[in-house]
Amino acid sequence: MEIEIKKGEKAVVVSLKGRMDAVTAPELEKKVGGLINEGANCFIINLRDLVYMSSAGLRVILVLAKKLKPGNGKLLISDLTGVVKEVFDVSGFATILQIYETEDEALKQI
Repeated sequence: MEIEIKKGEKAVVVSLKGRMDAVTAPELEKKVGGLINEGANCFIINLRDLVYMSSAGLRVILVLAKKLKPGNGKLLISDLTGVVKEVFDVSGFATILQIYETEDEALKQI
């Protein structure tokens, strides 16, 4: 999985490409967790180029959202497509996370 991080004025945009599974998910948790520890509190996770997400990937997304909650931080998801969108729908994550069609729509909510 490739992780691209862009720090913007309103949020840190994390774009993922490839497959997020038990092997690659910890890398995301480490990188974003480090940014949270440095004080970042608003993230958009762009999943446009993610082609697969396992339960380990869902767990990391949930862990990051919980880390942000005490500091009134935000974790927004954008650009869900295909199988990854199905995983979010079937798991119920689509009802507990803030999900937007595009990264631009997510940015407008901040």
